[in-house]
Amino acid sequence: MISLYVKNMVCQRCITAVSQEFEKSGLHPAKITLGEVKLDIDHIDKEVLSNLENRLKSLGFELIDDRKARLIEAIKNHVIKLIHHAEQIDLKLNWSYIISEQLHYEYNYLSSLFSSVEGMTLEQYIIHQKIERVKELLFYDELTLSEIANQLGYSSVAHLSGQFKKITGLTPSELKKSRKQSLRKPLDSIG
Repeated sequence: MISLYVKNMVCQRCITAVSQEFEKSGLHPAKITLGEVKLDIDHIDKEVLSNLENRLKSLGFELIDDRKARLIEAIKNHVIKLIHHAEQIDLKLNWSYIISEQLHYEYNYLSSLFSSVEGMTLEQYIIHQKIERVKELLFYDELTLSEIANQLGYSSVAHLSGQFKKITGLTPSELKKSRKQSLRKPLDSIG
């Protein structure tokens, strides 16, 4: 079995798009998760792999072969999955524990690696992802600010509002009033 790692897979639509490109290349994935495609084969022809890489790049994806780059992509995918695809984030969530448990590395190593490559701390990345999720929830106007704070594991609306203003320059209420869709960012460009 071969595992290939794909950068910028951040949602279910990404998985679908990547799956289609693998199928078009004659490669039939056994399993696809955020950032990883498992193939039930032992070898891929270099020409097929090169064509696949080009097809993926045209859609904004990229095959990753460097171990450190794969690790950073795995960190991002775990954070995105928890923030954007979980029903609710536990207020007592220990990010360092969860990430190190999922990836089987010491958190200090992961955090240091992330900072050195991404130019921001892992904690900052998590905050930016949470703020992006807040923007999305505000835009759809289905939850109150209090419900959003609770869903994303903030200790209070004031805490959420403070982080939000620090990152965006606006309060959540100001953003909600302006309804500026252009203030939202694609998940793979946060950082």
